[in-house]
Amino acid sequence: MTTDRIRIAPSSAAVRVPTITAMFWLAKAATTAMGESSSDFLVRTLPPPVAVLLGAVALAIALALQLTARRYVPWRYWLAVAMVGVFGTMAADVLHVGLGIPYIVSTVFFALALAAVFVVWFRLEGTLSIHSIDTARREWCYWAAVMTTFAFGTAAGDLTAVSLHLGYLASGVLFALVIAVPAVGYFKFALNPIVAFWFAYIVTRPLGASLADWAGVSPDRGGLDLGPGTVSLALIGVIVALVVAMTRQRRLSVDRL
Repeated sequence: MTTDRIRIAPSSAAVRVPTITAMFWLAKAATTAMGESSSDFLVRTLPPPVAVLLGAVALAIALALQLTARRYVPWRYWLAVAMVGVFGTMAADVLHVGLGIPYIVSTVFFALALAAVFVVWFRLEGTLSIHSIDTARREWCYWAAVMTTFAFGTAAGDLTAVSLHLGYLASGVLFALVIAVPAVGYFKFALNPIVAFWFAYIVTRPLGASLADWAGVSPDRGGLDLGPGTVSLALIGVIVALVVAMTRQRRLSVDRL
């Protein structure tokens, strides 16, 4: 989903989110996986309340940096997405681990919350298009949606892997198939680009989280036993490399204007 129908023009300096390219989707998948592994690492290394507090503080700082920018700056944007990934995972896990709420209930709850965010956003702005993220209010709506997609995706991934007993690898394969639906719909059947984008955006979360869990958990849980810390560090390296590449790409685009 990288055609001109959903691309943000590089010359639109007021737009605060990135152009939707293949590199965007790679970075999105990496941040979702990193959020899962980093959250698991932090809550196992630190007392859970401390880990959640640190996640909340890091998210607040990252969002403050992003929301005070007047244009899209790659490192600010992707830092915010990464911190949303970490804290969104914690928010979903708190309901199950901390409060004992079944994954099916938390999945439905976050699905309804996401629907509510989209309804409010649409009523306020008349569109859910990321082309239009050029005001503070629209960006607040955007980040509310992003946060909720991460929490919903985390709960959905745990639902299929744990509650439905598919395991992490099978869940990853399942969501890899599901994410093909909006791609095929967009390219072959003229699916609305806004619907296609948000469909794919939501599914990248359980896809990345399932694969991160599969790489990190022990063999008795069906994983590779690399450990969440190792998986996190590897994914952070991937994200940094992608952000550097996107920064250079953006500078080249600006230089051509």
